[in-house]
Amino acid sequence: MSTVVLLTLTGLGLAALYFLIASGLSLVFGLAGVLNFAHGLFLSIGAYVTWSVVGSWGLLPAILLGVAAAAATGALVELVLIRPLYTRHTEQVLVTVGLSLAGVALLQSVWGADARVFPRPAWASEVIGIAGAQVPADRFLLIGAAVVVLLGLLAFLRYTRYGLIIRAGVENRAMVSALGIDVRNAFTLVFAIGGALAGLAGILGGMYFSAISPGQGASLLIFAFIVVVIGGLGSVAGAAGAAVAVGLLQQFVNYYGTAGAGDVSVVVLLAAVLLLRPTGLAGKVATA
Repeated sequence: MSTVVLLTLTGLGLAALYFLIASGLSLVFGLAGVLNFAHGLFLSIGAYVTWSVVGSWGLLPAILLGVAAAAATGALVELVLIRPLYTRHTEQVLVTVGLSLAGVALLQSVWGADARVFPRPAWASEVIGIAGAQVPADRFLLIGAAVVVLLGLLAFLRYTRYGLIIRAGVENRAMVSALGIDVRNAFTLVFAIGGALAGLAGILGGMYFSAISPGQGASLLIFAFIVVVIGGLGSVAGAAGAAVAVGLLQQFVNYYGTAGAGDVSVVVLLAAVLLLRPTGLAGKVATA
C-alpha cells in the first residue's frame, strides 16, 4: 500500500509539472493557433535566471524575477517573431523550432553545458509520512502550485475582460475582430502568461529534479505537447486531466515495468486517444 501511495503522489507531482508547461501551450494554440516549439526556452530562462540571482536575492525574489523574465521573453517572441507569421503556419514551425535550438546554444554559451545544482528550501528536502509512505515534500509544492494555477486560469478566463476576449477568440477570432476588438493585444498577453507558467515550471522542475540543464526544457516539452494533444488543443481543464493521466501512467509503468516502459506507454496512450477521440479528452477546442 505504501508503494502505491508513493507512486501516486510522485506521479501527481510529475503531472503538476507537465500541466504547468502544457497550460501555457494550450492557451497559445487555442487563441493564436501557434504550436510554439520554443516554449521550452521560456522554461529554461525562468530556471536559469532564478539560479543566477538566488544567492544574492534570496529564493522568493529570485523566483519572481525568473517568472518575470520568462513572461517577458514570451511577449518579446510573440511581438518580434510570431506576430508577422500568424497566417504562415509553416514559417511559424520553422521559426519556433529554430529558436528552440538557438536557445539551447545560447544557454550553453552563457551558463555552460553542464547541469547545475538547483537550490530549494530546506523543508522541500524533507519527507512526509502518509499511509506508511515517505513522500518528498517537493511533490506537494508542485501539486499545490498546479492547483492554484488551474483555478487562477479558469477564473481569469471566465471573469475578466481579457479572459472573455481570449475565450471568444478561440471560438471565433474573426467575429471578435469584427467587433472592433484588437486581438493582437490578447495574443501578446497569452504568450506572456504562457511564458510565466513555463518559467514557474522550470523553477519547480529544478527543485523536483534538484538540477537544471540547457536541454531540460526541450525534454519536458515533448511530454507537455503530448498532454496538450490528449487533453484537447486549447483546453486548460483538458490539459489538467491529461497531465494526471500521463503522470500516473508514466510512474506506475516505470516502476512495475522495464526501464523506459513508462515513456512508451505514454506514446501508446497518445496513439489510442488520436485514434479513438481525435479531439482529445475535452471533445472540442475550448479554453475551459
